[in-house]
Formats: sequence, C-alpha cells, structure tokens
Amino acid sequence: MNKLAAFALALLPALVATAQPAASKTPPALLASPEASSANSASREWFRNARFGMFIHWGVYSVPARGEWVMETEGWAIGDYEKYAAQFYPARFDAAAIVALAKSAGMKYITITSKHHDGFAMFGTKRSPWNIVDATPYGKDPLKELAAEAHRQGIKLFFYYSQLDWHHPDYYPIGRYGRAAGRTGGGDFARYLAFMNAQLTELLTHYGEIGGIWFDGMWDKPDADWHLDETYALIHRLQPGALVGSNHHATPYPGEDFQIFEKDLPGKNTAGFNQSGISALPLETCDTLNDSWGYNVRDNRFKNPKDIIRTLVRTSGQDANLLLNIGPTAMGEVPAEAATRLRTVGAWLGKHGEAIYGTRGGPISPRSWGVTTQKDGRIYVHVLEWSDSAIVLPDVPTIRAAFDFETGRPLALKRLGGNMVVQLPTGREDEADRIVVLRR
Repeated sequence: MNKLAAFALALLPALVATAQPAASKTPPALLASPEASSANSASREWFRNARFGMFIHWGVYSVPARGEWVMETEGWAIGDYEKYAAQFYPARFDAAAIVALAKSAGMKYITITSKHHDGFAMFGTKRSPWNIVDATPYGKDPLKELAAEAHRQGIKLFFYYSQLDWHHPDYYPIGRYGRAAGRTGGGDFARYLAFMNAQLTELLTHYGEIGGIWFDGMWDKPDADWHLDETYALIHRLQPGALVGSNHHATPYPGEDFQIFEKDLPGKNTAGFNQSGISALPLETCDTLNDSWGYNVRDNRFKNPKDIIRTLVRTSGQDANLLLNIGPTAMGEVPAEAATRLRTVGAWLGKHGEAIYGTRGGPISPRSWGVTTQKDGRIYVHVLEWSDSAIVLPDVPTIRAAFDFETGRPLALKRLGGNMVVQLPTGREDEADRIVVLRR
C-alpha cells in the first residue's frame, strides 16, 4: 500500500462525513421571462460567465460621509438634507480611471447608483430638478461620462435604481422608512410609478447600450402594487438585451433575469435579508469592501484581499457572481484602501481566472473546506480551509486524473469506499486558494 492510500485509510472515518453530498433542496420554480428574447438569453449567458462586478454607491450622501442611509438614520427632513447638494462638487471624478480600476480588478461589469433611496438622481434627468446636474454646482452628468468610458474599455454598465424614494411627494402611502422626511400626505402612487418609468426610459435611451437595471427598495412596501409587468416590459422593449434584477429578497418575479442575494451566498440568510431559495436564474451576491455601501469616513474596516478572493471563490462555487461595492468620496475619488485591494484581487485573477470565469458550480456541493467549479471537462477543487496533505471527496466516476493548478504536476488519486482520495499540493501560509484540477 502506498503512502497516500495508507494516509487516506487512516483519515477516512473522520472525513467521510465531510465527503457526503449535502442534502438536496428543490429550488422554487422560476419562470423565465415570458418576453425573453434571444438577445436577453445571450445576456443571461454572458452574465453567468462574468462572475465578478464592481458595485458603486455614490450620491449626495457622500458629502456628510456617513453612509447612504444618513437621511434616514439621522432623521433629516427633505429641506435640510437638500442643503448637502450645494456642497457636492466631485471635481476629482475620473470615469476612465474608475473603469480602468474595475478592469485591473478582473471585474467584467459595473453597477452604479443612478438614484438611491434619497431620491437624488446621479444623472441629468428632466423629470425632477433633484439631480446632480441641476441641484449641484458640479452641473455635469457623471453617468454619461462613465457610460462612454465603459463602452470604450469594454465593460458592461448596469444602473442601480431605487424604487423607494424618501424625497418624491408621490411616493405615497409612505412605507416603513423615510417617515422623518416631512412629506405631506395625499401623493399619488400611480403618478410616482409613471415618474419612475419616465426616469428609467431616460436611462435606457440616453446612455447607449447598458447591461441592465438593478432595482432596490421594493421591500419598503412589499404589498403595494408596483405594476412590475409594465416596468419590466418597458425595459425589455427599449433594450431587449438588458437584464432586470431586483433586490427585493423574495423569489424572483416573472420578467426578472437574475436573482440577487444581499451580503449572503445564494440560499443563505445570515444577514437577515434573504427570504427565498435559489431560483433557476443567473445568481448574484452583492457585498461591501468595508462595512458601508456609501462613503463613510469613519469606516476603515476594509476586508483583506485574501478574504475577498475566498468570497469570490465561494460565490463561483455556488454558481453565482460577486458584485463588490466601493463608495467614492464627495470629490469622486475611490478610497486608496479600496483600490489597492481590488488590484491585488485582479492580480490573483490574472493567474487563476481560468477556475472562475465562465465556470459553473461544480458537481461536489459546497463544504466547510471550500467549493468546486467546473468548465470544459474539468473540475476545479478550491481548497480554502484544509491542513492535511490529502482530501476525501465524493466519487465522480468520470474523473481519471488530478493535477496541481499552479504547476500542472500530477497528483495522486485513489478510490476508496465510494470516495476519491486526492493528494493536495503543498499549501503556503499566504495562499488564499489551493486549486486541484480534476480531469475526465
């Protein structure tokens, strides 16, 4: 008996529980968008292959620099909050640099806030003066610049749009949030929805081809009639290839093209937001680079690159994308701590992207030690937490050989008791992910 087999037999009783497949769960039935076109289907496939995107929360709330919910958490009335617009002059905003940063991080798309819950539009809307062109001394449309650069540099651009609005008088009846804003009663919700669709029309017709619309805020009034069918049909009609996603924390509705999980892996609910299972749509997890979405001058709790890489690996192993957020300052700059970390992740992806981009979740369900991804007849075993020199995996009968991803060196593989015992390459202390390639 060789050393690997002897080692495996000794370990097998302790590890066999880890090797067993996780209990299967039947995902809730999901209805493909009835209006889905070939362009829409192609966009979904592209989205699933992209795996990594940049989220940008940026708005007038970057002036007080205490996060994007400051109007709500500090109880600002509309008139008082509006004063921040006069101080918003992002003179150092550089669209080319931000898109280049996303590319250097290995990100394939950008999703930026066009309007957040405070109702402030970061684009030159004609539907309300409460926007960066008309309400600030800056007087320019940064989304126009960002769209031009995204097209030039080959990055897809998505627009985040908040259905919740603490500022608009027709967002009525008021939902769970925004009660301190000082809006008077008597608004017309149907008129608000018409306003929302008019702004969406601007975003879909004035900025070239976009990747899609990323909705948020429906959870504020979950029982309201949002007329989603009309809004989603509008988007798919104006841009058939645009994708629709909504961070409503529920099972996706007809007309949606991808499912979002906020600060959680698909199907998990450690953050307390997600109330649904996993659908058949493309999946996306969104998370922050520190603890805040919008710029917060007091938040220096930035995640280290190793942890970011492991989050990306785990989302890929769940067949999902990672949308990772940055919050630019009121001057329009990306915090240096964020930029440095993103470039480190990009360097890792430059060497290991084969095991991430274009993959699907692997045949071995996620475990405490890591996940698997698969592509083109290969299974990538991502070992994130394991100290022994071999690992026991559920048998995949078609697998014939194992290799070290880094060196291409063959690794010993034995079948014992209905499991595969695979030799692991030697790990390094600073290593984020040991990858074993299993070939059919």
